Amino acid sequence: MTIKRGSEEFSGYNKPKATPDHPTKSHVVLAKDGDKVKLIRFGQQGVKGSPDGSKRNEAFKARHAENIAKGKLSAAYWSDKIKW
Repeated sequence: MTIKRGSEEFSGYNKPKATPDHPTKSHVVLAKDGDKVKLIRFGQQGVKGSPDGSKRNEAFKARHAENIAKGKLSAAYWSDKIKW
């Protein structure tokens, strides 16, 4: 099943993919939570996350905890899941 949204094609809902040609964002996902569907671009281009338990990893999770908790329709949730 391929889903087309704008100029992007997705293999399904909630399946993030890399966007190497995007000028600022490293990933995109067509997020679906219940009846709501939202195109979310997330992650800074060229920046890598850190392994679990590292200072950078813990700092990211603490800094964005409130937004991560918002769930699938937030960029912080996807960044935490994919990059960190």
